Amino acid sequence: MTYAEKMPPTLRLSRQEAAHYLGVAPATLAVWSCTKRYDLPYVKVGRRVQYRLIDLDRFLESRTVRSETLQ
Repeated sequence: MTYAEKMPPTLRLSRQEAAHYLGVAPATLAVWSCTKRYDLPYVKVGRRVQYRLIDLDRFLESRTVRSETLQ
């Protein structure tokens, strides 16, 4: 069982925590949200930006490249 599977899907992570989870810099997430480069939803409350764990997992799944089977 992975770390994410142990956590509730509605768990929200800070930008720094989400960046660590994805393996990118927090500034990269800021650029992605500003430029709309990727469809990665986030929650904004005041100045605080948070990412739901389930959205991060969906993002990773959508970016996963699977090799095609040879016939």
